This record gives sequence, structure tokens and C-alpha cells, in this order.
Amino acid sequence: MKLSTRGRYGLRALLDLALHQGDGLVPLKDIARRQEISLSYLERLTAPLIAAGLVSSTRGARGGIKLVRPPSQIRISEVIEALEGSIGPVECVGDPSHCQRSALCASRDIWSGLRQAIFQVLDSTSLQDLVDRQGEKGQTATGMYWI
Repeated sequence: MKLSTRGRYGLRALLDLALHQGDGLVPLKDIARRQEISLSYLERLTAPLIAAGLVSSTRGARGGIKLVRPPSQIRISEVIEALEGSIGPVECVGDPSHCQRSALCASRDIWSGLRQAIFQVLDSTSLQDLVDRQGEKGQTATGMYWI
């Protein structure tokens, strides 16, 4: 499985929000500048994050976005699924009716195990874990960081 820029940039944006959570609403232009992500692309990533209940937004001169829950309560699996969809490496893992051979397919068992392993890692990691790891790497809220 290869994550697209949607998943990677979206996670970077949420990490930025977590590092600036004491600042109230964070303008998208500030996140875009710090993370070197185009503002228009970041705006497109915001809608699925709002729909997933991960962030909220306020429009206007003093508007911006903020995390809806504490970083410790946001699982990376939620972020990736909101932005990328199913994390299964093949479509039949998430929807067996997608392939008429699903019930008899031995390789589907491998893909299912791979999906479970990926999900376990993503689901056992919170946004707070990333904040902590970022601190261990010596980067503060004012520095740039990449995922």
C-alpha cells in the first residue's frame, strides 16, 4: 500500500494543529506555509477531515480550523481512512462481493492479514504519539517537519 499526498499532507496538517492547539483557531494559510503545502490543496483536504469529525472550521477574518478532540483521542487510522478510504491493499478485502472468487481465494487471506497489520499499527498510534515523537526529534511547533 502506498499512501497518496492526501494522507501524508493531511496527517502533517493535523500534526501541525496538534502542535498549535493552544493557539485556538489556526488559519489554513499558516499551516500551508509551515508545511509547504499549497493552500488550495490544503483546503480540499479539510472537507473530509471535517466530515470525519476530526476538525472543525470557522470562516472569516479570524477563522481557521481546530481539532475537535484532544490529540490523544485521534487515531491515525481515522485520519488515513478519512483521506484515503479503505486501507485494504485490494478491493476484495473490504468488500468480498467485489470479486466472485473471494470465498475461494487463498491470496485474499494474505491481503486480509496485511490490511489487519497495517490497521493495527495505525489504530494503535494517536496524534499525540506523533506530537511526542516530533518532540523527541527536536522539532518544535515553529519548526518544519515531514511525514
